[in-house]
Amino acid sequence: MVTQQEVLNSYDVAPLKDSDNIDLSENQLERDSKGQLIKVAGQLRDRRNELNQMASERASMRDELNAKTREKVDEAQNHREMRDELNEQVQEHKELRNELNAKANELFEEVEELKEDLELDDGKDIEELEDEIEQLEFRQQTEVLSSEDERELIEKIEDKRDNLREKKEKVEDSGELEELVEEAERVRSEASQHHQKVTELADDAQEHHNQMIEAYREADDIRDEADAMHELFVEAQEAADAHHEDFVRVQKRLRELDKEEEQEREDERAEEREAAKEEAEEIYQKFKEGETLDTEDLMKLQKTGLL
Repeated sequence: MVTQQEVLNSYDVAPLKDSDNIDLSENQLERDSKGQLIKVAGQLRDRRNELNQMASERASMRDELNAKTREKVDEAQNHREMRDELNEQVQEHKELRNELNAKANELFEEVEELKEDLELDDGKDIEELEDEIEQLEFRQQTEVLSSEDERELIEKIEDKRDNLREKKEKVEDSGELEELVEEAERVRSEASQHHQKVTELADDAQEHHNQMIEAYREADDIRDEADAMHELFVEAQEAADAHHEDFVRVQKRLRELDKEEEQEREDERAEEREAAKEEAEEIYQKFKEGETLDTEDLMKLQKTGLL
């Protein structure tokens, strides 16, 4: 199993450091001044953007690894298809080989039966007789024998020559046997060719099988790396989301503070208007009582609509 640290090292990915994150407590949110909160909002925004960029890079690496995994799986599938196709051919050639071997066996059985009919299997075969005659003739030429031993040797040679001649005549008279032997050997040779093909195709199928296993193994290794990279992506994305949520909280608090300030200003203006109204009413009362008003007093009365 591939660890996150191994992936970080392999792909030169910067680790996510908690010390670089921006913490925001509820107490800080409620008690900090507007200026302090504006500064924190900027820090949260910058860290969020940094984390989003980090998450995006990790997502791209994860997607590349997943693509490589699919490539390896496709490669393994291709080897599987080639292996299966070759195994089918192996089976076809096996069946042909077995059929031909069975046919060759039948033909050789017919050969033996024909030999029995021709009595070619009685005694020794032609080649063996020829070898024995040659050995006896060599003995006759090289050894010093008594008259009786030499006569026995000559008779033995003649007997074997007669036997050899009879066998050769039978073979020559039987063209069917020769053709049958040739056909049996031809079929056996064809069966051997199919057997050779079985061996070659089986070797090729085994090679594709080995390559399939290796491709699946590599796919598993890369998939493990992709999974680890996905975990790193989630880690960065969750941290980015957390910073974004805090940023939104600060923005909301800043809007509340803006509203509070606006309300305070509105209250102040209302108080000012009330004070101005009261002052204007006093001035107006003086005016009704016949007191002389200066220009400033007249402007205050106009401003409040009393004049």
